[in-house]
Amino acid sequence: MSWQELILTLGQVIFIVALLPSVFTKDKPEIWTSVLTGLVAYSIGVTYTTLHMPLAAVSAGLNGVFWTILAVQKLRLNKSAGKRKAK
Repeated sequence: MSWQELILTLGQVIFIVALLPSVFTKDKPEIWTSVLTGLVAYSIGVTYTTLHMPLAAVSAGLNGVFWTILAVQKLRLNKSAGKRKAK
């Protein structure tokens, strides 16, 4: 593992840790923020794969997974808020 891969992996892990409060609380970012950031994270993971940096690729993929989780959570919150307004 190169020092560059180590730094990139560490950066992604820090981003994941920073996302955990959003995943486990009621406050969620806007859905399009989550969707677009997740897509960028996945594309970064693919790029790291082509550069033969597997740990950086996995950590970027996990970052994408957490952003996807946030998007799904926001979608569910929006749907439940819509049902409450309709009553």
